[in-house]
Amino acid sequence: MSNKNFSKWLSSSLKQIKKSNLHRNLIEISSSMGPEIIINKKKFYQFASNNYLGLTTNPEVVSSSIKASNKFGVGTGGSRLVTGTSALHNKLEADIAKFKKTEDAIVFSSGYLANLGTISSLMSKGDIIFSDELNHASLIDGSRLSKSKIVIYKHSDMLDLEKKLKRFSSSTSRKMILTDTVFSMDGDIAPLDEIVFLCKKYNCLSMVDEAHATGVLGKTGSGATELFGVQKKIDICMGTLSKAVGSVGGYIAGSNKLIDFLKNRARSFIFDTSLPGPALEASIQSIRIIKEDRELRKKLFNNICELTDFLKSSNFSYVDTSTPIIPIIIGDEKKTLKTAEFLFENQIYIPAVRPPSVPKGESRIRITLMANHESKHIKKLIRILEKLQRL
Repeated sequence: MSNKNFSKWLSSSLKQIKKSNLHRNLIEISSSMGPEIIINKKKFYQFASNNYLGLTTNPEVVSSSIKASNKFGVGTGGSRLVTGTSALHNKLEADIAKFKKTEDAIVFSSGYLANLGTISSLMSKGDIIFSDELNHASLIDGSRLSKSKIVIYKHSDMLDLEKKLKRFSSSTSRKMILTDTVFSMDGDIAPLDEIVFLCKKYNCLSMVDEAHATGVLGKTGSGATELFGVQKKIDICMGTLSKAVGSVGGYIAGSNKLIDFLKNRARSFIFDTSLPGPALEASIQSIRIIKEDRELRKKLFNNICELTDFLKSSNFSYVDTSTPIIPIIIGDEKKTLKTAEFLFENQIYIPAVRPPSVPKGESRIRITLMANHESKHIKKLIRILEKLQRL
C-alpha cells in the first residue's frame, strides 16, 4: 500500500469511527487523581478512576515513593534478567505472595502484559481455553496469542460452562478456565466457588484476573479469591498494582514452579524493561496499608451504599453490584455521549463507555467510587443525576 493510499485508508477509517459515535479524544487532567480534579483550569468531581482506595495520593505512599526515587533513581535501565531486578522487586514479590497466600509471585510492568505473557506461555496450539464472554481484552488477547482453541461461555453462566466442558471432557489437551473475578465494565463478581468445583471435576487449570478485586474484596483486601475462600485452590492468580493499590504494574501469584517457569518463558517479562523503584515502593506501602487499615474499605463500601440507595429509587437502568463499579446503562452510543456531555457541563467527569469496551447497544456511563469520596461529592453526583432524570 502506497503512502497516499494508506493516508486515504486512515481518513476513511476515522470518518467511519466518527459516524458510528465511537471516536475518542484524550482529556488532559492537570492534577493528581483524587475525588476532585482539574480539567481546562476548572474543578470537576470525578467518578471514573480505578483508584478505589485513594492510595495514589496517600501521603505515606507518595513520601516513600520519593525516597525510593532518591535511592534507586527513576528507572532500572534494563529487563529483569539483566539489570532490572532490585531489592524492591524481590520485596514486592514476596509481599504479594504473602498477601495472596501463594508460594511465590512475579511482577510485570502492567496487568495487560501479565495476562499476555502468562497465558501465551502456559497454553499453546491444541490446548483449550474456556473464557467468559465478558473477560477483559488482555485475557482475550493472551488467549489468541497462545493459538489455543478458545471456547466462549455465557457470562458467569455455570450451566453453559459445564455444558461446554462436557463437550471436551474426553480431550487429553491441557484445559484452562479463564475469568475476571470482578468484571471491569459491569462490576459483578464471578462465582469462583463454582468455577473451582468445575475445574476439579473436569481437570482444568484455573486462572483468575483479580485486577478490580485486589485491595477491595475479602477480609484483608486480598481479593475475590479470599472472599470465596479459594486462595489455595486457584492455579494462576493475576492482579494489578494500578487500581486499588494505586501505583502501576501487574503480577501473577502461584506456585514456585509456576513463577520459575514464567521467569524463563513469559516473553512480556523477559523482553520488557522492569518497573522503576518509585512505583515498586509505592506498591509495597499500599499493600501494607490495605492489610492494616480496614477503615479504607469500610469508607468505600459506605460510599457504594449511599449511591446505590439513590439508584434503587431512580428510573435509571443500572447494574446493582457490591463493588465500586456501578454502570448506568444508556444503550445508544449517541445518547450515551450526550449524557456524558451533560455531566461534564455540570462539573461531573464520567466519560462515556462505548464499543469495543462494551457490546454494541450497551453503552453506558461507568461510575466508580473511591474511599476518599466525601459525602458532598456523592450528593453532588446524585443532584446532577436527578436533574438528568428530569430532562
